[in-house]
Amino acid sequence: MRAVAVTCVLWLMAGAVAAEPPAAQGLAKFEQPIPTAATKIAMVPIPPSPDGKIKACWMSETEIPWEVFDVFAYRLDEEQGSPQADGISRPSKPYLPPDRGFGHEGYAAICMTRKNAEEFCRWLSWKSGKVFRLPTAEEWEHACRAGAKTAYPFGDDAKLLGEHAWYAENSDATPHPVKSKKPNAWGLYDMLGNVQEWVTSADAKPVTMGGSFRDEAARVTPASRASQEPSWNASDPQIPKSKWWLSDGSFVGFRVVCEQDPPTPVSHPGTPQKPPEAPKQGDKSGGTKDERPNGA
Repeated sequence: MRAVAVTCVLWLMAGAVAAEPPAAQGLAKFEQPIPTAATKIAMVPIPPSPDGKIKACWMSETEIPWEVFDVFAYRLDEEQGSPQADGISRPSKPYLPPDRGFGHEGYAAICMTRKNAEEFCRWLSWKSGKVFRLPTAEEWEHACRAGAKTAYPFGDDAKLLGEHAWYAENSDATPHPVKSKKPNAWGLYDMLGNVQEWVTSADAKPVTMGGSFRDEAARVTPASRASQEPSWNASDPQIPKSKWWLSDGSFVGFRVVCEQDPPTPVSHPGTPQKPPEAPKQGDKSGGTKDERPNGA
């Protein structure tokens, strides 16, 4: 028992990172390849909540960076001249560089609407055969706290926030490369600050969580939420305004969740594949009809 107690204390120490959370030992960290990209998305196991309302899943270790998002946004996974038959909606070409000159490789992708982030998840599901999506607000806060019941994942002392987050006091009004601050106890980086992250809210309205590089400490907490405002897209000259890009949303990004039980193959963008049905009596084909478009 003494050895177990010492292990738990070490796991909870500020800045310590467990290989996987004690309550998520049934899941293993994995890396999701990205078509045509040299990088992968590291997916960290997240245990269920004690009350069972939040199921175990995986969450991306960092906010989705540009080198991953570019493949989706600019169709880098498609061969030149190939038919666009995957049925996935892709972003329109932005009229300004979406990184706004802050930095690209190694930086969180920014300035996208929640629709853009959701379509990325549908694309990644289609490409991977797993089910990727945005986290719910409850999943996001659960993962951010990493089992802590204090004001912050690292305790109640706001003076330590600068060790874990880029926010108004230390950011110089700019986002920074991902993984340049300490992770929480479950191995997730930048859950607080840097860029606020899209989640799926109960009322279906566009909401972000965690605060960003422009926020004061009081707005950079696990419970911090911000609904989309007209000011996030105020300078977009298009009429109607873009449904893909936020002209003034340089503080908005996202990360993804992969569902468990188990990661389900996908037969249509964003839709889990149905198990094959037994042939009906009199069916001489020996199987079911493939109703997917183009047999994809």
